[in-house]
Amino acid sequence: MQPEDEQTTGKPYRVYRGGRARGRVPLERRGRTTAEPPGGGDGQGRYPGPGPAGPKKGRFRPNLRSSTLWLRLAGSAFLTVFLFGILWVVLGYFAVRGGVKEANKRLPTRTKKALSHQSGLLLFHGTTILYLGLDHSRLAARSGDRHSDTIMLIRTDPDRHRLAYLSIPRDLRIEVPGYGFQKINGAFQIGGPPLALATIRSYTGLPIHHVLIADFNDFRKVIDELDGIDVYVPEKILSNPFDCPFASVERCHQWKGWRFAKGWQHMNGWRALIYSRIRENQLDPSESDLTRGERQQAVLQATLHKLTTVHTFLRLPFVGGDVFRPLATDLSAGQILQLGWNFKRANSSRTLHCRLGGTGYYDPQLGAVIQPTEENFGVIHMFTGDSAPQPPLPGSGPYGPGCVVGSSLFRR
Repeated sequence: MQPEDEQTTGKPYRVYRGGRARGRVPLERRGRTTAEPPGGGDGQGRYPGPGPAGPKKGRFRPNLRSSTLWLRLAGSAFLTVFLFGILWVVLGYFAVRGGVKEANKRLPTRTKKALSHQSGLLLFHGTTILYLGLDHSRLAARSGDRHSDTIMLIRTDPDRHRLAYLSIPRDLRIEVPGYGFQKINGAFQIGGPPLALATIRSYTGLPIHHVLIADFNDFRKVIDELDGIDVYVPEKILSNPFDCPFASVERCHQWKGWRFAKGWQHMNGWRALIYSRIRENQLDPSESDLTRGERQQAVLQATLHKLTTVHTFLRLPFVGGDVFRPLATDLSAGQILQLGWNFKRANSSRTLHCRLGGTGYYDPQLGAVIQPTEENFGVIHMFTGDSAPQPPLPGSGPYGPGCVVGSSLFRR
């Protein structure tokens, strides 16, 4: 009979002498069958017993009541939003810059040379911008004519957070340098933007620092890119029939004209274009071409306001280039962003709306014109802030010059 030690050698279990030790007997893991037992391979090693209890390892459970945890989460969220905002601004800027570069190429070089030089940032210095809206006649004989039917000066005043608009009637009879007395809108047709700029500067005596030219047919695309604008219509309108929306000649003969209800109206590009072109209102015979200028100011102001909204800012990387591609201007992308900030900060209740005017009569060579009066020079001083704004004088007629503030209406 073999000794007990020899009998236990090579067996899958161990025999412990002196009885069972306290605690659980550790089981050997699979794959360790070839490892030697403690104390050597003779089977005489003893189980040393359980060691000191170590820290238990488990899942990390954050303390939701800890203020430090919430501060870290808030800081991480703020940093993420901040970095995303910077990225969005950069993408929007590059989109705007691409559209503005195309707009700069469309402006003739001679026009840039005719502008008055201005130093300093537009963010802190007031500037005067000439806005020219071009229209094409639908008559076949005049389809190539390019008239500046909208002539407007826009002045920014960053110190007072104020904007001022000055409408110049297209039928105003003034002297065009080198061409005698003409309607002011004829200057653009004769000599393009440089002559129009020189004519307006010669009559008003104002320095013109920048110019913005928009074709009406293209400007409506800008409004559509902005998902429309909101315009306040002060009185009901039934226009004379023009630009019939129907294909049938018979329906166009029966059509009475364009209608606009009183109050706030949301307009797409085509609707806003029609509204800004209405010269005569069948419901109010006292309206004139100067009233048309008021509507154009309202459309332009609503468009500038829409450009500075949060909704447009969030869409800027997608529409920034498309908004400026239909335009021609000397303004850079950085200057446009500075003007946008000035427009955003301007108080609409203090916005100044001015118009030049005079006396209407019929000229045998030019047709229906407006002869300017001396009151126009007083209006120019109101426009620049050198004198207090005053509405048209009583009895000055439908073409009376003057200025109103905020949402006030011109007396007719």
